[in-house]
Amino acid sequence: MTYVVVATGGKQYKVEQGEELTIERVGAAEGDEIELRPVLFVDGDRVLARPSELGDVKVSARVLGEARGPKIRGFTYKPKTNQRRRYGHRQHLSRVEITAISAPGTSKRDARDADDEKGSD
Repeated sequence: MTYVVVATGGKQYKVEQGEELTIERVGAAEGDEIELRPVLFVDGDRVLARPSELGDVKVSARVLGEARGPKIRGFTYKPKTNQRRRYGHRQHLSRVEITAISAPGTSKRDARDADDEKGSD
């Protein structure tokens, strides 16, 4: 089982090839290829975690589109001063699909192989 932990937008995500996920918005148009920064690479018994080891690990993703997160409603209140404030926020997000995970010593597989493995579980 091969997976990678990538860091983007101040968060870390465990991803496998062919997986779709929603991350903080990246400055790329729909259909563009982006590279995500790996933090941890696991391929069976082999684990790469040092920055010197991760320099050759590449995680490619294709931007599928943009989305918006759930509405967050906030309220501030200070007693005895009649000071109240309501606010709302919706985070801008990007949907991406992991297209390739490559590291030295591993064979490149395409997304169909990853889907076949998921289907056989």
